[in-house]
Amino acid sequence: MLRKTGVLMMGLAAAGAVLVPGIAVAAEGPTPYVIGGHDATEDYPFMVSLQQDGHHFCGGSLISENWVVTAAHCVQGARPGQVRTRIGARQHNSGGTETGVSQIVVHPDFSRQKPPGGDIALVRLDKPVTEQPIKIAEAVGGAGTATRILGWGEHCAEENCGAPEILQELDTKVMPADDCRNVATGKEICTGTDTPDAMGCYGDSGGPQLKGRPGEWELVGATSRDGDADPKCASGLGIWTDVTVYRDWIAGHTSRTSTVA
Repeated sequence: MLRKTGVLMMGLAAAGAVLVPGIAVAAEGPTPYVIGGHDATEDYPFMVSLQQDGHHFCGGSLISENWVVTAAHCVQGARPGQVRTRIGARQHNSGGTETGVSQIVVHPDFSRQKPPGGDIALVRLDKPVTEQPIKIAEAVGGAGTATRILGWGEHCAEENCGAPEILQELDTKVMPADDCRNVATGKEICTGTDTPDAMGCYGDSGGPQLKGRPGEWELVGATSRDGDADPKCASGLGIWTDVTVYRDWIAGHTSRTSTVA
């Protein structure tokens, strides 16, 4: 678990949660997401906002016409009827395509206890969408590989200081696994950034980590949790589930009804 400004949470899920099993959703809307990021510089049609009662609580990535990858801790214990999505929008509260959810699949290795790993889940939409899904990369790449994270984010580390409606992005990079605290080597991505006082934060859970370039992005990670002992989100390190190592597990579920992008 991760302690942030006095609030005990799992991973990077939203603060001020309503008491619905498996869902951490902000009562007043999303709270700190990508700290130190900036407004999205392009459209990301695969970007997903997971929502409950109109409130964004986690991110996700569209990988086929009706499947989304997110973090297990976002949806563990949730019923499909409790979750809705908005897909392909720059704003979490307008635009894109809205759907319901028909199935939630949490990876069997996931546990809220140690050891870490397995913080990945699949969400099946209740209808196909026309937004372009993102391809899952073959591999993340070594330390120094340039990446980018996305989320409806905050520019400050203080709790409840308001979240912008516009999707935020932050350029990041893969760090040596040993730089992160309690990382599952080979299954998770230790992530840093050259931008001072910037990183993902609670509420950013499940959102994508990308590599590539505009028009050629590939999915490598799903936001999991803080990466160091500093209680401040923007202290410089974060941990993302390495989606690429779960390709076979993902295909085993999604290929029954659709094809991974």
